[in-house]
Amino acid sequence: MALTASSCQTAGVSTVSASIATPGRLRTYASFVRFEHTLFSLPLLLAGIFSVPGPALEWRRWLLVGVAAVGARTAAMALNRLIDRRLDRLNPRTRGRELPAERMNLGEAWALLAGSSMAYLVACAALGAWFIRVSWIPLAVFVIYPYLKRLTPLCHLGVGAALALAPLAGYAAAHPDLARPGPSLWLAGFALAWVSGFDIIYATLDEVFDRTHGVHSMVAWLGRGPALRVSAVLHLLAFGCLVALAFALPAGGGTAGWWPLAATVLLGGAGTLLLLEQRWAENVNLAFFKVNVWVGFAVLALVLAARAATPGGL
Repeated sequence: MALTASSCQTAGVSTVSASIATPGRLRTYASFVRFEHTLFSLPLLLAGIFSVPGPALEWRRWLLVGVAAVGARTAAMALNRLIDRRLDRLNPRTRGRELPAERMNLGEAWALLAGSSMAYLVACAALGAWFIRVSWIPLAVFVIYPYLKRLTPLCHLGVGAALALAPLAGYAAAHPDLARPGPSLWLAGFALAWVSGFDIIYATLDEVFDRTHGVHSMVAWLGRGPALRVSAVLHLLAFGCLVALAFALPAGGGTAGWWPLAATVLLGGAGTLLLLEQRWAENVNLAFFKVNVWVGFAVLALVLAARAATPGGL
């Protein structure tokens, strides 16, 4: 019989095997790694896959890509929560998270990290020898990023770098020959600037806490106004990367047919979303869940439109 979370605490039982069977624990684990935030990385991963024409992926490779993506992202969030658990306990905004609130114990968190990392590494090995050779790079980024806020106000670039790996990983998985990497590099540049810029907006929630506890952020360093201007510059750079991407995509140089109009509309839509993020920066939840989540899908739509406009289509 599966034990509930409350009975585990009452009996003093902290084993992973006792708690993992209950649906409530699964919801706790999904909340721990913010599974819903996959909406940010998934469109970028798919955009990388479709950034240049290539042979259709067989179902087995799609499955391996999915396992690697979910494993890597879960490992990244688990590392972030484990490394930051002391700060999360001190911060009124984050002390309700699973570890500080003791809805999860350290053993469960470490087990989740180990399992997700193993799934990621096994999928990389199955994808090919090259993938397992470079598999350490994302893990290194995931480990380094949480410590950056203890060292430098440029820490926001760490989370941007983590998301920038998604289109590169998708491109490499779909195109093992690594030919024509240009569009995926522009996608990575976009992700780096976009996510770093929004992370600065998100950091405005913790301005007082960061200053009080010596946490480095652009907001704590420069103040809210100047930091948001840095965010705006990063989003301007992100839009510039999107324009360059539109020309680098397979249909990018074409002027015939419907592609130029589609590219203009989709670029305009993505640019509007980035502008709204800045306009609504005071309401972080609105900017995050109602605007930011759609930016990646707008970029994916641009990539898919270019593929559809290319001879041979998708």
